[in-house]
Formats: sequence, structure tokens, C-alpha cells
Amino acid sequence: MHPLPLFESYVDLERVLPAFLLRCAVAAICGGLIGIERELRGKPAGFRTNILICLGSSIYMSVGLLVPGGSVDPTRIAAQVVTGIGFLGAGCIIREGNNVRGLTSAATIWVVAAIGIVVGAGYPVLATVAAIMVVATLAALRGVEKRLFQHEAPDDYKSAP
Repeated sequence: MHPLPLFESYVDLERVLPAFLLRCAVAAICGGLIGIERELRGKPAGFRTNILICLGSSIYMSVGLLVPGGSVDPTRIAAQVVTGIGFLGAGCIIREGNNVRGLTSAATIWVVAAIGIVVGAGYPVLATVAAIMVVATLAALRGVEKRLFQHEAPDDYKSAP
């Protein structure tokens, strides 16, 4: 049995650190872009939350790819991130009478985790494109949604902010 090293070797660190730092930085930027839009709208999962979700997902995926010997299946790690993030997203969903609030925040948490997985898998450009698409969906399509689907709130709900 080989003893478990306390630290990675300098050679290993020199080999993986630049890619790991790039992935973490891109994940933080992607999560931050989406988080800014959420923060500006006063939503529960804002700037820091989205950064942490995207960064965490990226780290989990990166670690899955870094474990030597192929003993870890990165797709299983990604699947567990999806499962775990579902619980976090569920915490954003609130039922108020006949209305449900927080679905977009929950969906945002879910897609930010997916973007983190993409970054962690080594595709930062694809993740950036996805983040831009999410921001466009959240920001630009908000006005379209209001014009096309003029939601009328029930009387007991109109007084709520």
C-alpha cells in the first residue's frame, strides 16, 4: 500500500494549477454575470450565491477529472451536483395561496450549476456562451414576457410587493 501524500507534488501542481485557476475564474465570472442580473431584480439567489454555485460545481467536476487512475467517473459527480443543487433550488420556491414564487430563481440555480459543470469539464468558452444566454433570457425576455403574457394577480395578491 502506497502512503497517501499530504500535498500534491510540485510537478502535478505545475501541470494542473493554470487550468484549474482558469476554470475557477471563468466559473466565478459566469456565475457573477447571472448573479448581477438576479441581484438587480432583488431575487433571493443573487450575486454571491450564483458565483458560489457555479464555482462549486466547477470544482467538483474538476476534481472528478483530476483523480488519477480513472477510479472516479466524472459523470457520476455531475449527476450528484444536479441532485444536490435540486435541494438548494427547492428552498427558493414559495407557495403563497394559489401563487408560486421563486421558480425562476430555482431554475437559475439549476442552470448556474450546469454552467459550472461545463467549466469544470474544461469548456470555459461554451460555459461563457451559456451564461450570456442565461442573462439574455433573464433580462431581455422579461419585458417580452410582460407584454405577451399580461399576468393578472388575484385580488388577495395584488397588495403584495
